[in-house]
Amino acid sequence: MQDQIGIPANCFSSSGKLTDDPAAVTRSGQSVFMSVYRTKIADQCRLITVTWCKNLLLHGLSVSVQGHEDLESQYTCKVELKPCYFWRKQGSKRFLVDGTKAVDVFWDLKSAKFNGETEPNSEFYVAVVCDEEVVLLLGDLKKEAYRKTRCRPALIDPVLVSRKEHIFGKKKFCTRFKFHGKGRFHEISIECKNRSCSNGGGVEPEMEIRIDGHLVIHVKHLQWKFRGNESIHVNKARVEVYWDVHDWLFNPGLRHALFIFKPIMSSSSSSSVSSLSTSSSLSSSLTSTPLSSQTGSCNTGSIEGINSGGGSSEFCLFLYAWKVE
Repeated sequence: MQDQIGIPANCFSSSGKLTDDPAAVTRSGQSVFMSVYRTKIADQCRLITVTWCKNLLLHGLSVSVQGHEDLESQYTCKVELKPCYFWRKQGSKRFLVDGTKAVDVFWDLKSAKFNGETEPNSEFYVAVVCDEEVVLLLGDLKKEAYRKTRCRPALIDPVLVSRKEHIFGKKKFCTRFKFHGKGRFHEISIECKNRSCSNGGGVEPEMEIRIDGHLVIHVKHLQWKFRGNESIHVNKARVEVYWDVHDWLFNPGLRHALFIFKPIMSSSSSSSVSSLSTSSSLSSSLTSTPLSSQTGSCNTGSIEGINSGGGSSEFCLFLYAWKVE
């Protein structure tokens, strides 16, 4: 079931989902940010996907709720933020989940500050309501959201399970993100450049990854090390970083590299093995969007965000960096 509000096909697929088809993404040259949260909604533990997309013509917002019987099915509300004519900067939409349970999406973007980004930074809210509870609330206008919805906060806090970003650039790719829910934003920059060989034999590609301006990963001889992983520390917390830049180097035309950032909550060896195994599996099967099919378990007051093996944060950041010549 879909509630379509004019979202163009180049932002979302006909099913209302963000498409990872390279042809669909590259046709519009758009930035896409997709965040997946897990919480209890309609008496079941489900995933809620919030997607923002931006190209030269418009912004798009989509909120999808996972079905229960079919994990691949989603119930979607879409909003178009088109600057060239009046669009619904504030409003609400209702749709049914599993055919019986009403879910309402409220949004207020009248004063939203995007500061050139795909997602708003402040002065907005997006709220998802079910059974008179606000099961997901994004943005800083929380009082206004509760006043508008006239609903109470849910007993269970949602957990951010995964995030995908599609960004475009020539040599340098930048984004901002919180590695932990209560942490601060960190600036992530990735740069691929050519380095002159010391023996005068031409140039060799190399890659630098910086966090808040500090060099954390430097890969030389990138033509031989186009896939790999390293551990870094951000504010004393360990983060596993995986990269695959094969298509940057060996495939012609517009192509993307993939970077995965996975926070590690424990330094125990067993946790490290569990984390490496989990992230390697994610890296090798991205097209199936493995995290989108994990419902996990819901408990009163919280949702399990830690693997049963202990230590490894369930969250992953998937960064698709599209190189434009």
